[in-house]
Amino acid sequence: MASGFARAVAAAAAALAGSAMFVTQAACAQATNQDTDLVPDPEGPTPAAGPVEGSTDPNAIIVTARRREEALQDTPVAITAINAAMLENKNSLNIGDLQGEAPNLLITQQNSGAAAANLSIRGLTYADIEKSQEPTVGVVIDGVFIGTNTGQLLDFFDIEQIEVLRGPQGTLFGRNTIGGVINIRRTRPTFETGIKAEASYAKFGTYSARAVLNFGIGDVIGVKPFYFYNESDGFYRDGQTGERRGGATNHNFGVAIAVQPHDDFDLLLTVEKQVQDFEVVNSVITNDTELFCGFAPPELCNRNTTDDLYTVFGQPAGGSYEAPSITAEANWDTGPILFTSVTSLRKSSENQTQDFDSTYTDLYYPRRIQDYQQFSQELRAAGDLFDGFDYVVGGYYFDSEFDLVQYTKVFGFAPAVDPIDFDNNPQSVRGTTKSYAAFGDFNWAFSENLRLSFGGRWTRDEKTLRNSFAQLGLIGEGDDSFSKFTPKVGVDWRPNPDAMFYASWSRGYRSGGFSPRAATAETASTPYDPEVVDSYEIGSKLDLLNGTLQFNLAGFISKYDGLQQNTTIPGGPTGNQTITNNVGSATIKGIEADASFRPVRNLRINATLGLLDAQFDDFIAGNILNGVILPFDYSNNDPIYSPDVTASVGAEYAQPVSFGELVGTVGYRFIGKYDQQISLGPLTGDLVNGPVIVNGNDPRVRTDQQNLLDASLTANFEIGDAEAYVSAFGRNLLDDRGTTAAFTVAGLFSFASAREPRTYGLTVGVRY
Repeated sequence: MASGFARAVAAAAAALAGSAMFVTQAACAQATNQDTDLVPDPEGPTPAAGPVEGSTDPNAIIVTARRREEALQDTPVAITAINAAMLENKNSLNIGDLQGEAPNLLITQQNSGAAAANLSIRGLTYADIEKSQEPTVGVVIDGVFIGTNTGQLLDFFDIEQIEVLRGPQGTLFGRNTIGGVINIRRTRPTFETGIKAEASYAKFGTYSARAVLNFGIGDVIGVKPFYFYNESDGFYRDGQTGERRGGATNHNFGVAIAVQPHDDFDLLLTVEKQVQDFEVVNSVITNDTELFCGFAPPELCNRNTTDDLYTVFGQPAGGSYEAPSITAEANWDTGPILFTSVTSLRKSSENQTQDFDSTYTDLYYPRRIQDYQQFSQELRAAGDLFDGFDYVVGGYYFDSEFDLVQYTKVFGFAPAVDPIDFDNNPQSVRGTTKSYAAFGDFNWAFSENLRLSFGGRWTRDEKTLRNSFAQLGLIGEGDDSFSKFTPKVGVDWRPNPDAMFYASWSRGYRSGGFSPRAATAETASTPYDPEVVDSYEIGSKLDLLNGTLQFNLAGFISKYDGLQQNTTIPGGPTGNQTITNNVGSATIKGIEADASFRPVRNLRINATLGLLDAQFDDFIAGNILNGVILPFDYSNNDPIYSPDVTASVGAEYAQPVSFGELVGTVGYRFIGKYDQQISLGPLTGDLVNGPVIVNGNDPRVRTDQQNLLDASLTANFEIGDAEAYVSAFGRNLLDDRGTTAAFTVAGLFSFASAREPRTYGLTVGVRY
């Protein structure tokens, strides 16, 4: 792989150089042949935050990746933008359907938490739901950073645009975004009377109904109530009863109110709540090398990680989740300066059981009850310091706290007994985080075609964690602070209005903290240090063939130090504990390309390609062998959620017909094999004193390569003054089956969850 990757890097560099020559030579020819509607205006649009140079094509995609409104092709950041029409025509459900739509992007559902996602961009990920640790990929909804993996699988119906920013984005977006950001913007109230509603039915007893209403109170106040509902019977089958398992119901409702007393000021207030009830199921993948196979029926051991996943045997388990939130965004344009304030309060309550051994023998069954809340306040100022120099500066405050009580039933052999009644010594964890930051981002067009971008963010995180058991009292507690300055600098060159080339260096920081699953005084009070990523990137953004083809190419190298990793070791009242340590470093190299082509008016073709080479430079952690903790060297293992190849190609075609319009879409996504957990494969080295050499991850935690085919056909027509549509859709039409998550637990047992099999359905909707 290394030599092949080197050749690919060389090819990419040659492509960058070649494309520069091609665009420069072709510029004059294009200028004389272009349709005047497609000729880019070098002055570009002028948003409140300052002038943006580049295309004024009315079809250009406008993004806010740098807290400014800029054309996508004028933004010197590796970014994929997906608008509402693309999402609706694909009948997308939540952000999980973005997997494969952007290079080197993975999104899988984490069934250990409500509406929880495992997100990976460029091989950087955090696959856990504990609320003392933040994701490496930030999900930002209407300007608000979501501080946990839970609550990230947002419904797609009311989305204006989604931007996937790849690489560290800590300068402008929240905190701890060392892998990248998924920036989600929902629609704003329109101040005019209107409605958008739809209902759908799909396989596995999946129903949904969604509605958004808009109306104005005079010309000053716009109101947008919304309500989304969906339910499903689940796509698993019970191995004993044959009934559907894994069902869920979800409600998301609220109101957005916009106030705009005059052109220079606007306020948007959004109040909403998500309520979810769901059944949690795990697929058993324990084999006969693990302890629990000695207690489970033989037919539940040594099952495969493809078709067998969809038949489950665990005892009933489920969860409830409630998450109210309120967000206020205010913008005041004074002329020279645009001031912005974003204030948010989010809370959540969870009560969840889970049968981790995945058998009906009742071997390991916990109940987790927890409350979480986060408050954030961001203040920004944006404008032009002088002609050719614009800026965004601001401050950020984040405050979160959570309380968790876990009741655990181990070897209960009593399926009817609730863990609350079984465990008289439950573990309690309470954690707090306070974060302060100041940031600045600047653009200086120091010559006609060259622009310097630079900035940085100083962050200070203060964390506490208190770990106790009901009978034993306080086990341990920790209190520490972590701070870091993370700079970013880049330069971009525009030889002509149709081409931009850029190079950048950025540093990402993810805070240190304390181990929430620690169970001894020493491990509970010992902090782990921050992670740091240095990312070097070059890229090009090209408008070709009279503006009908947009082609973007990027190459990057990321140096990952202070890698945080969970390790399970003996200790504490339950016999084992999971602690977080800084275990080593890694180097990640990659090439990314995406293209959008409109060969004719009604046809759009999109394609993406991501190549990734992720390797640990060193990775040393303690683990158990023959009852003794020894140093284990995992450097030969693959980093998790880092497939060598991700690719997609899709087409959308619109055909006018007598009653309106038919729109057809087809999309293919390829995702290469990747591991989902750092685990134990074959062992060599010194098995008595260490270090023990781990030669790869357990093969059960490796997902097979995925070939995902989706398609839809939508009929658009008018009913009176309203626009209506009927859409037939299919997802995963090739019925590609396998895991979305797989986990092995210290030689005791293993479990997994499955990706959605082939499904299809029908949607009807109306817009007015």
